[in-house]
Amino acid sequence: MLENVEDLRRVLGLDKKRGHKVLLRAAFGTALLASFVVGARSILHRRAENARPHYTTERIAQQDLRVTVSATGKLQGLNTVEVGAQVTGKVQRVLVDYNDHVTKGQVLAEIDPEELRAAVEQQRAQVLSAEADIEQAKATLLEKTQARQRAVEQSKLGLIAQKDLEAANAAAMRAEADLAGKRANAEIQRANLKSNTSKLGKTKIVAPMDGIVLSRTVEQGQTVTAGYTTPVLFKVAEDLRKLGLLVDVAEADIGRVREGQEAFFTVDAYPGRQFPSRVLSVRNAPKGDDAKSNDSKTTEQNVVTYVAVLAVDNTDRVLRPGMTATATIVSETTPNATVVSNAALRFTPPPSASAGPPPRAGEKRLYVRHGDALSAVLVKTGASDGTFTELVSPLLSVGSEIVVDVAQP
Repeated sequence: MLENVEDLRRVLGLDKKRGHKVLLRAAFGTALLASFVVGARSILHRRAENARPHYTTERIAQQDLRVTVSATGKLQGLNTVEVGAQVTGKVQRVLVDYNDHVTKGQVLAEIDPEELRAAVEQQRAQVLSAEADIEQAKATLLEKTQARQRAVEQSKLGLIAQKDLEAANAAAMRAEADLAGKRANAEIQRANLKSNTSKLGKTKIVAPMDGIVLSRTVEQGQTVTAGYTTPVLFKVAEDLRKLGLLVDVAEADIGRVREGQEAFFTVDAYPGRQFPSRVLSVRNAPKGDDAKSNDSKTTEQNVVTYVAVLAVDNTDRVLRPGMTATATIVSETTPNATVVSNAALRFTPPPSASAGPPPRAGEKRLYVRHGDALSAVLVKTGASDGTFTELVSPLLSVGSEIVVDVAQP
């Protein structure tokens, strides 16, 4: 019986040094073979695992579902007026600046009145001259009327010829016409005086209402020309504590937007903060057809848009006119709705799995996992907020586990 290494070495006829080498080689070979067997088993196991389908699942939930419409636009004062110049001239004084509070009738700027004042004085003289012409015409008419009366009496006595009577009558009629012309001319001169006086008064640019100056586009010494278009000198907003948000709503979404709907919006100046709002009005004319729109194009990239006006409470004065805002209008709210993610509705099973029966009109497919197999369930859906969709079919209840994606092993 071999009781130790020495006995084995004697049987094999090995010396002590050579025996150690043989034993080491045999041990190494055995270890290598065992490692190969373990590695092969691990590879086969991984291949088997990879061959099995892996799915990501979620559960059907119950929550409030809000269907929304997104739109972008700009903030502006609810009652903003552009104040312009109605007369031509050099700006003599500018009395207000940006952000100044003004009251109705307050003078904002003055245009040099010298030329218009001279025109008023000249026109006043024209009125006086016209009135003097009227008095002279009255005197002439009186003279011609008296001459006609004498001619009539003399004609009755046979003291004058018929032609002399006719001449006196014509002279009186010409005097009456001349007086009427002089009176008409006087009316024209008075109207011109009134017009020039009005223009003189318009050299003072006044605030049309109480408010705040949003912009000033004129400097002292600048010449403004009032032609076919009125040059805008100031922009005045009535009350910045209440603003309006004008957003462009796409044609596809305008049917879901109505007056009174709740909304909220964000601005880049205050990231992460949502400002509450509500729909004040929805304009019927497409953008560009609206006279108040600055965009002359009715469509942009072949998409018709409509303007919705949102009311904004700006009591804390953190919002400013002209800010770009992204608004979300809540068009529909369903409390405690049974919802499923849109990812589950978009899921397509791998080719190895059965796709299930084709959905009918108004139906969609969800997939339920049974071990490594999938089964399709046809469901009816309702409103969607873009992330979740309401389930109106009773086939699946809250808490049911459904497949949303194929997971990576």
